[in-house]
Amino acid sequence: MKKYAYGWITALFFLVSIAGHWAFGWFAYLDEQAAQHAAPKVSEYLVVMGRDTFENWQSEFLQLIWQVVGLAYFLYIGSPASKENDDRTEAKIDEILKLVGRDRGEALIADIDRRYLRHGGHAMPHGHDAAYPDGRGESR
Repeated sequence: MKKYAYGWITALFFLVSIAGHWAFGWFAYLDEQAAQHAAPKVSEYLVVMGRDTFENWQSEFLQLIWQVVGLAYFLYIGSPASKENDDRTEAKIDEILKLVGRDRGEALIADIDRRYLRHGGHAMPHGHDAAYPDGRGESR
């Protein structure tokens, strides 16, 4: 649950905002119908709110998704800051450390990997030995 807290909070914001949008839309629809001296119809309200919701979804949410996901995908992949470049740099540094002396270099690499919780080519940023005493990124 804690691992996905950001997702849960985002989902809660979404549900509250969509419920508020539809509730206040109902009140606005009732006012419009009263001003026209017409009886409110649920089917008419659903069509109007569905249209308004989709327009908002298109104009705001899809644009934001495209900007965030599109930029993250197209700019990050292959950019100088991409993970592929980090892996290449790390491999070069590992080879340089090995030049210090096979045993000494391997010991330095193992120590750095242990301190930064790097196993099998995957690092856990901001990892600390005290937070993960078993050294595998898992609490006891």
